[in-house]
Amino acid sequence: MPERKLLITGGAGFIGGNFIHYMMNKYPGYEVYNLDNLTYAGDLAKHREIETTENYHFVRADIADREAILSLFEKERFDDVVHFAAESHVDRSITGPGVFVHTNILGTQVLLDAAKRTGIKKFIHISTDEVYGELDFEPATFFTEMSPLKPNSPYSASKASSDLLVRAYHQTYGLPVNIIRCSNNYGPFQFPEKLIPLTIVRVLNDQNVPVYGDGKNIRDWLHVGDHCTAIDLVLHEGVNGEVYNVGGHNERTNLEVVKTIISTLGRSENQIEFVKDRLGHDRRYAIDPGKIEILGWKPAYSFEKGIIETIDWYQNNKWWWEPIVARS
Repeated sequence: MPERKLLITGGAGFIGGNFIHYMMNKYPGYEVYNLDNLTYAGDLAKHREIETTENYHFVRADIADREAILSLFEKERFDDVVHFAAESHVDRSITGPGVFVHTNILGTQVLLDAAKRTGIKKFIHISTDEVYGELDFEPATFFTEMSPLKPNSPYSASKASSDLLVRAYHQTYGLPVNIIRCSNNYGPFQFPEKLIPLTIVRVLNDQNVPVYGDGKNIRDWLHVGDHCTAIDLVLHEGVNGEVYNVGGHNERTNLEVVKTIISTLGRSENQIEFVKDRLGHDRRYAIDPGKIEILGWKPAYSFEKGIIETIDWYQNNKWWWEPIVARS
């Protein structure tokens, strides 16, 4: 019998995929199920080294498919769920918000129902700092777990809605849940439509790098490895019903991030191309991770260390991203 049977939704994606690798390395006695619908950003090539491992299983399904999800939960009787599966690209939510409502809200509700029916021991919902809305440029101002939810994009509105459903299932039914709201992640296997991998790939391919507006929008950057350790801690020690913010204290403007990548690769800033700003583009996000630090979590990566490792990874793993770019 496995020590623990764990369902990870969205495990073919960026953060979920990294979390699968992390958990299988740290807990070889756990049985890990990867549930993913393999939409455009889903990719199983990242799991080629573990796909034949006895304690790893892949299940293809839409989290909003109630019949399929309930059947899976009834059959496997998972101990825990870590729920990453979501549509997550803000630009795509602006042009097509319907799929974000379907996956992020309805899909989460279907999973919560299945978890409630089968007596899940812990349901971890991975959310985002974007549900809090926009911060001013005052450097001492941060989002806390008590900050009101003020989402400004269809994507963040769909995530805020799913957060409230998770909270409601705890308050109403006593479902053991935690919500983790993280700042911008970066690291290996991130789909090259997000800022850091997009910039690395375009610089390596001698293409222009698009930067929205004046490039002064600020984000707090969190290495995906640090996010994985935080989720692990909350899964095993988090207080039921609590929200935990996870941030890296690595605030940078988008333009600073792009210039850092270009400089590290020894290329010219002439590759920067300023483009029309995104609709509803939040100016700043920043998280206070004090609450999870009380549990014992600390980030291991500075941005300087993490961005160099990430650039090196993309340079050395073109086998992974070149086919994705070709398809896109």
